Amino acid sequence: MALGRLIRLCGAAALVSAGLVASAGAARAEASVVRLAKQFGISYLPLTVMEEERLLEKHAQRQGLELKTEWLRFTGGSGMNEALLSGNLDFAAGGVGPMLTIWGRTQGNLKVKGVAALNAMPLWLVSVNPAVKSIKDFTDKDKIALPTVKSSIQAITLQMAAEKAFGPGQQGRLDPFTVSMGHPDAQTAMLGGRSEITAHFGAPPFQEVELKDPRARKVLDSYDVLGGPHTFNLVWASSRFVSANPKIVAAFRGALDESLALIKAEPARIAALWIKAENARLSEAEAMEIIRAPQTQWTSAPLNMLAYLDYMNRAGLVSAKAADQGELFFPGAAKAER
Repeated sequence: MALGRLIRLCGAAALVSAGLVASAGAARAEASVVRLAKQFGISYLPLTVMEEERLLEKHAQRQGLELKTEWLRFTGGSGMNEALLSGNLDFAAGGVGPMLTIWGRTQGNLKVKGVAALNAMPLWLVSVNPAVKSIKDFTDKDKIALPTVKSSIQAITLQMAAEKAFGPGQQGRLDPFTVSMGHPDAQTAMLGGRSEITAHFGAPPFQEVELKDPRARKVLDSYDVLGGPHTFNLVWASSRFVSANPKIVAAFRGALDESLALIKAEPARIAALWIKAENARLSEAEAMEIIRAPQTQWTSAPLNMLAYLDYMNRAGLVSAKAADQGELFFPGAAKAER
């Protein structure tokens, strides 16, 4: 009897111990280090504010998590998507083109989707070639710098504009003139006048700075191509990461909401914060002008993304289709607009 009782007690203790281990395992289920990407430009301001103000760590604590963050810098979407697919990145951030590309390619496996939008901003194609007044004027003597040929949001927008200008089936007509280059290097190359780069399809604040040069002119505006405002940047992740880390995703969205609110409420302080963090060669007044520009929307809600997807479907760049923007995002994302 005593032996049996001892066995039962040992068994019970083992079960309790196993339960404690399981509970501890559940508590450790979410990542302790999160790797996030951002690129160059003031359009990533919400992420810069999040990093500098440690908002993700703050909101993670509210979720009961002690979280460390690693911020990684990329110059284009292709390298970032490769890092995401290889498990070396948790949150990617970039333009609509790269996001829709990886969304379409991973429908049968990782199922990458959007977590939240960051903004709606116009993108300008700027040229210093005096002979170029519209995209029809580009020749093989021109080189157009953009983040990633054929897949960046600038490259996709240029194809959409070419289709409108030259007719159906002509969307790739300007592709041979494009080269992949990060915004800072592209700006230096174009304005320096010593390279083959005669145009830059960039983003704020590079496009605004470029237009201060008397040689430069705006050749194309993405809002004109899309017929109105559209999402420029957004954040995406894999279903595997989102499913395993629901508290981290909630903390990220909470941190983003706070960051967007700070940008709207304290533009002067946030402009100074961004200039210092990015070592930007802009005055606070110039940065504030871009931040508060009437055509810019600091919002986590996606806008007009299906216009891009429809084109990418038609051009054979993405085979997967969506009837609603909500299909492009994980549950809990801000309500889609258009």
